[in-house]
Amino acid sequence: MLSVHSVAGQVLALQLALVVLLVVAAGVALALQAQQASLQEAKQRSSVAAAAFAHAPGTAAAMQSADPTARLQPRAEDARREAGLDYLVAFSPSGVRWTHPNPQLIGKHVPDDYGPALAGRTVTSTSSSALGRAVDTTVPVKNADGRLVGLVAAGIKVQRTNEWALQRLPLLIGSAAGALVVGVGGVALVGRRLRRQTHGLDPAEMARMYDHHDAVLHAVREGVLIVGGDGRLVLANDEARRLLDLPDDAEHHRVTELGLEPGMAALLASGRAATDEVHPAGERLLAVNIRPTAPYGGLPGTAVTLRDTTELRALTGKAEVAQRRLKLLYDAGMRIGSTLDVSRTAEELATVAVPRFADVVSVELLEPVLRGEEPTGGHAPMRRLAVRGVPEDSAVYRVGEQIRFAPGSPITAGIADGRPVVVPDLRTEHEWRAQDPVDTQRILDNGIRSLIAVPLRARGVVLGLANFWRAATSEVFGEEDLSFAEELAARAAVSIDNARRYTREHATTITLQRSLLPRALPEQSALEVAHRYRPAQAGVGGDWFDLIPLPGARVALIVGDVVGHGLHAAATMGRLRTAVLNFSTLDLPPDELLGHLDELVSHIDTDEARTGGAGAGEDGGGPAVGTTADAASETAPDAAPATDASLVGNSGAGITGATCLYVIYDPVDGRVTLARAGHPGPALVLPDGTVSFPEVPVSPPLGLGGGMPVETLELPLPKGSRLVLYTDGLIEGRDRDIDAGLELLRSTLSGAPDSSPEETCSTVLTAMLPEQPGDDIALLVARTKLLDRDRIAEWEVPSDPAAVGPVRSACMRTLETWGLADIGFTTELILSELITNAIRYGAQPIRVRLLHDRALICEVSDGTSASPHLRRATTTDEGGRGLFLVAQFAQRWGTRYTPGGKVIWTEQTLDGMRPPGGPEDGGVDHLLDQWDEAAP
Repeated sequence: MLSVHSVAGQVLALQLALVVLLVVAAGVALALQAQQASLQEAKQRSSVAAAAFAHAPGTAAAMQSADPTARLQPRAEDARREAGLDYLVAFSPSGVRWTHPNPQLIGKHVPDDYGPALAGRTVTSTSSSALGRAVDTTVPVKNADGRLVGLVAAGIKVQRTNEWALQRLPLLIGSAAGALVVGVGGVALVGRRLRRQTHGLDPAEMARMYDHHDAVLHAVREGVLIVGGDGRLVLANDEARRLLDLPDDAEHHRVTELGLEPGMAALLASGRAATDEVHPAGERLLAVNIRPTAPYGGLPGTAVTLRDTTELRALTGKAEVAQRRLKLLYDAGMRIGSTLDVSRTAEELATVAVPRFADVVSVELLEPVLRGEEPTGGHAPMRRLAVRGVPEDSAVYRVGEQIRFAPGSPITAGIADGRPVVVPDLRTEHEWRAQDPVDTQRILDNGIRSLIAVPLRARGVVLGLANFWRAATSEVFGEEDLSFAEELAARAAVSIDNARRYTREHATTITLQRSLLPRALPEQSALEVAHRYRPAQAGVGGDWFDLIPLPGARVALIVGDVVGHGLHAAATMGRLRTAVLNFSTLDLPPDELLGHLDELVSHIDTDEARTGGAGAGEDGGGPAVGTTADAASETAPDAAPATDASLVGNSGAGITGATCLYVIYDPVDGRVTLARAGHPGPALVLPDGTVSFPEVPVSPPLGLGGGMPVETLELPLPKGSRLVLYTDGLIEGRDRDIDAGLELLRSTLSGAPDSSPEETCSTVLTAMLPEQPGDDIALLVARTKLLDRDRIAEWEVPSDPAAVGPVRSACMRTLETWGLADIGFTTELILSELITNAIRYGAQPIRVRLLHDRALICEVSDGTSASPHLRRATTTDEGGRGLFLVAQFAQRWGTRYTPGGKVIWTEQTLDGMRPPGGPEDGGVDHLLDQWDEAAP
């Protein structure tokens, strides 16, 4: 018999108690399961029966009949008996029963609340009924129109489900008894075998023996080996395994087969005694002591002790670790922050740290940081931006996924306090595992055991979190590792903060740039136009384009470029575009407009040179990202961020270096006039597909002209020609010079001779846009049109007042031909005034031209440059009312100067609508009373 004091006896008693407990628990669980299964079966049976009866053919019609009970009661009882139900009741939406197993209850109200079923849902519940507590399913019945006409309730009493469960009880009891017999028999066999193996020792004796054994194996800081008489290794403690680098299965192998140094292996296999003999073992020098075991009652063999004598080498190893850490910090400073991209900077941090510091690194940033905004604190969600060390598809959180840390977890507390968190053994960190049991278990399953989570903190603000993970095969993180991780994260945080500020400024600059560029080009009939704008990857610059309708159906095309990037370049572009729009209202030739623009830029540069030093440094600029700004962030983390000069620009730098190309196209004669100030010339694609680059005379960039005259080029263009205007970012780049860019543009345009302007823009950008553009690109493509000759009328006018009448009559006949007789009266008044003034105060040649475009354009030219001026005549003046009358009846009017004189023009809408503020019908007579042929 087994003694209860021995280990085998105690184990037998515990096993018997455990088996009985498990069998009882299993029996109770099976009984409960049987009862639950019976209840579930009742629910399913009632649900199927109720649904089948409710949706059976004729049920809905019977409920709508004059006597539902007569038609439904027999069918309900038959269905109830066949389905094994206790009741099957049909009742009206108001709750009045039509059927019931107890006929005395027919016509009475059902007691339960069936409101959810009235809403059209099938409801299954356990509730009280007229027959007792039952499992009930209520199903709504609807007619073909979807209207609720009644309800069907099917139920089985709970008592019956309990009877079903009791029917299975004998089987469950028998199974439990059989399991108990098998379990007790197995326990007896195990106890008998255990008694033989423990030699009948009691627990205290065995505990003392194993304590001594464990102390030798794990606690002793000297290596201990037991080698058998046959030269096989019998026992090795932890220190011996470490010193000799033994494999896990070293026991029972010959010492000569363990890969030891030859001298060490020969000594251990010899069996001779040794005292403090020094032998090499890898990179260590070990002092070896050997004694035989046989004289002391053990089996034949030797006991070996090993002591490490390489303290100097250990110190050298620490120095090597420190040197590697310094080298890693140096590499981090060189590789982290190479770009001003938040995601790229996070990836660089992870790449630098793996595998030289950690086995796996993940970087998460707060959502506002990704948008360039200042983090506001709190428990904001983070988004993972980088993972290194494991394949992305096996990572718990993949790149781009949002992460929320549970409140109260160590990581959440560390983020709130801005301090790092060290977890030496993740398996024992219950709070960390509680935030996401499934995913944290996946981390442990992948062999990860140790973690350092360091908040990425810059200027006193937490931007995100860097997680450094080590696997079970690596050393756990220590205090030195924590200090190094903080230093590495601090360097990365400065670069991430710079990238965040850059993202914010970049978004601001793009918004400003796009607000200053034209959102839609104005309508006109001279050109078919398409445009594109692409900002640079490094920052928005000052490239711009515009289209301006001019008098006489002409159109001006403009493309310009401001040197530099950032807010200053964008704002400067807006100033230049506004200036060009203002100068264009004067209807100046391209050379004169660029001359005025050059003078304006020179004045602006001069004014800003006087005041540009205020508030800036001695060099007028701010710190650059990655240099002075980095140093400021490291030395004063809570200081306000320095503005990135590459984005904002230097407010005192002026706008010298801007370029512009100005083109005027006249659809009447198909001629184009071009002038440029330091800007690349356009490309010209003729209708036959020939591509050329017209030699437009080059003038210095705006602000550098020094008063030098601007030259122009005038060319006739066939109908359907395409003018391609662009900025230098399209043809120049880091890896492409201007000649290669022009040749590529030529071949691209030659390959699509019949393309529309929209297609041309897409083709050119696809072929020429670099993957990472270093400069803005503005592209403007215009296909020329010609005004039909039958929409143009011209007359020569002699210097004789009598000629006014015939010319005026000819103009009216032309208007009738064009179908514009409705505006003939106002046109006659306008032409009379303009022709009379040209005859009286002008010089030959005098010409009249009418253009039928989107508006009716009247032009009267003469050979003098004297310009009339609109003024308000007093009641005593004999003249001065003519131009006032013209201004009242014309939509627009103005004067354009030509090399041989001037042109006075007016525009009228084709629908006869007068301009805002013009005379109404009742005021025409009043104006005519003031008519005077005198000069204005």
